[in-house]
Amino acid sequence: MERSAIDYPRLVLVALTVVTVVGLVLAASSSSAAFGSYNDAWDGASELREQARTVGSESEIVRNTSRYASVSPNGTVAIVLSPESDYGPAETDRIRSFVRNGGTLLVAEDFGRHANDLLARIGAQARVTGQVLRDEQYNYRSPALPVARNVSNATVMEGVDGLTLNHGSPVSPNGATVLASTSGVAYVDGDRDAELDDGDEVGTAPVATAEPVGDGRVIVVGDPSLFINTMLDRPGNQAFVRSLFDVHERVLLDYSHAGRLPPLSVALLVVRDTPLLQVFLGAAGIAIIGLRVRRPEIVRRLTARITADDPSSREPEPAELSSFVRERHPEWDDERTERVIRGIMARRDE
Repeated sequence: MERSAIDYPRLVLVALTVVTVVGLVLAASSSSAAFGSYNDAWDGASELREQARTVGSESEIVRNTSRYASVSPNGTVAIVLSPESDYGPAETDRIRSFVRNGGTLLVAEDFGRHANDLLARIGAQARVTGQVLRDEQYNYRSPALPVARNVSNATVMEGVDGLTLNHGSPVSPNGATVLASTSGVAYVDGDRDAELDDGDEVGTAPVATAEPVGDGRVIVVGDPSLFINTMLDRPGNQAFVRSLFDVHERVLLDYSHAGRLPPLSVALLVVRDTPLLQVFLGAAGIAIIGLRVRRPEIVRRLTARITADDPSSREPEPAELSSFVRERHPEWDDERTERVIRGIMARRDE
């Protein structure tokens, strides 16, 4: 007898399965790493890709510095946010060639040392000091978020009236052009006690610089937090990012030395970057679909034949199925025939 009532246990099982699968997919496709391009939380940098799309620039996640050697430097800006490890000699050679041939490299750092090592190896002069900036008067709701209101008239700063930092650090220009600097009452919190002490240095401090290196240029910003999701909404930051992206056709988000990317995103990037793998996966998918469609068709035809001879029959027996398969495919050997039959019977039982 057919049941008209809802099968609640099965419904619950399906619901739990769906929730589990969705949860696994979300976990595999998102990240909680700070500055992560797949991190949608306050400390992630997923909004950077959206800003690139807003101004019409192409954006790309870079997992390996070999991309610097294949991309056209002209019209391309690469973003490096607080790298977690050193770039090796071969890697810095690629980045240096990219910049010298016309590319733009932006390096943002506050307290890490790997960014300064990268700047030195590619021939840039500016350095991040690693000290903490505070401003009791010109800030966004807290002295720890100073607003750098002194902005140059450089093209990349067009429409930008200031930059809002989050525990940022000064940048020593060493001959580079200053793009933005703090007010004259900002100070370097030498002992990091969040107070202005007698020994703290008070005065204007550069927080962003630009300098030519070969045919390209290097931009240094003393705060990677400026680019995270929650800080892009602060005064001046979004305008700066859009102005930077607007004068470039392509944006490379360099995560070759940052936190791990989510597994699913890495898999998609690998497939996208490997044409041969795309062909293989496409062929495999077609083969699987063909196999899954072919076997039910065999059962359907055989069932139709049996029920025509004997209406009381509903499903073919193994012997009948074997006879039918051998009749339809005499070119198959015994092993293949038996394997197909076992597969069909297993699916029928399920």
